[in-house]
Amino acid sequence: MKHMSKPRIVFLTIFFVIWLAGCGGAAAPSEEMVQYDGFSPEQPMEVANRDIGQPDQGGERIVIKNANMTIVVTDPAQSAERISQVAEEMGGFVVSSDLSHTELNSGRRVPRASIMIRVPAERLDEAMQRIRSESDQEPLAQNINSQDVTSEYTDLQSRLRNEEAAEAQLIQIMEQATRTEDVLNVYNQLTQVRERIEVLKGQIKYYEESAALSSITTELLVDEAVQPLTVGSWQFGGVAKSAVQTLVDSLQFLTQAAIWIGLYVLPVLLVIFVIFVLPVLLIIRYFRRRKARRQAALQVNPPESSSTEPKSS
Repeated sequence: MKHMSKPRIVFLTIFFVIWLAGCGGAAAPSEEMVQYDGFSPEQPMEVANRDIGQPDQGGERIVIKNANMTIVVTDPAQSAERISQVAEEMGGFVVSSDLSHTELNSGRRVPRASIMIRVPAERLDEAMQRIRSESDQEPLAQNINSQDVTSEYTDLQSRLRNEEAAEAQLIQIMEQATRTEDVLNVYNQLTQVRERIEVLKGQIKYYEESAALSSITTELLVDEAVQPLTVGSWQFGGVAKSAVQTLVDSLQFLTQAAIWIGLYVLPVLLVIFVIFVLPVLLIIRYFRRRKARRQAALQVNPPESSSTEPKSS
C-alpha cells in the first residue's frame, strides 16, 4: 500500500494543477498590470491599428484603428511612391502596394493604385493629412474605424499567468517523481501547458506590436475615372449619362460588327460560294441549256409519221 500511495498523490496533484490552470483563465488581472487594447490574431492585418486613448481606471487603453481613404490624383504610381516615403519617414512601413488599370465605360484603360501603410498610432492624423495633400480635391471617401479590445488582452494576460503557475508546479512534481511512469505522465502534461503558454505569448506579442501602429489603406484614382460624361461644357448625369453611354456603346458595336462582316464573314462566304455553290449552278445551267437545244431541234425537224396514206383506185 505504501508503494501505491505515492503515485496516487502525484496524479491527484497533477489533476489539481490542471484544474487550477483551467479555472483561473478568466481571473481578473492585478491593478499593477498595464492594460492594452489589441485584436486577436484571427483578425486581418488591416484592422491591426491601435491608437492610445485616454487612460481610464484600469490603466492605459489601446484602440484598434483602421483608416481607409479614396482620393483622385494625377499619377497613381507616383502618388503611391510618395505615400510609401511618408510611411518610412514616420517610422512605419508599406504593408502592400498594387498598381493596375481599370476600364472605363468608353473602353479606355486608365491607371489606378492601392497602397496600405502602417504608421505610429500617434501620427495617424498627420499621415492622413499628408496623403490628402496628394490630391487637389476632397477625398471621395474617408473613414476611421476604432475598436476597444482591452478586455481581450487582459484575459490573455490572466490566462498566461495561470498557465505559468501550472508549469512551475508541474516542474516541481516532475523533479520529485521517482517512477518512470510518473515522470512521463507529468512530462506530457508539462508539454501541453508549455504549448498553451507559447500560443498565449504569441497572441500577447501580436497585440503589443500592433498596438503601436495604425494602418491606412488608400485607393488612388485618376480624375477621368470619376468624372461624368461631358459633351462640350455640359456634363451628363444620371439617366442622361447612361443613355448617351448606351448610344455610344451601340454605335461601337455596330462599327465592330461591320468590320467583322467586311473582313471575315464576306470573304468566307465568297470562298464557300466559289468552291461549292458556283459549280452546282454551272452544272444546272449546262443541263438546262442542253435541254433547251434539244427542244429547239425537235421544233425545227419534227419526226416523220411512221404510217403511209392509202392510194386511191
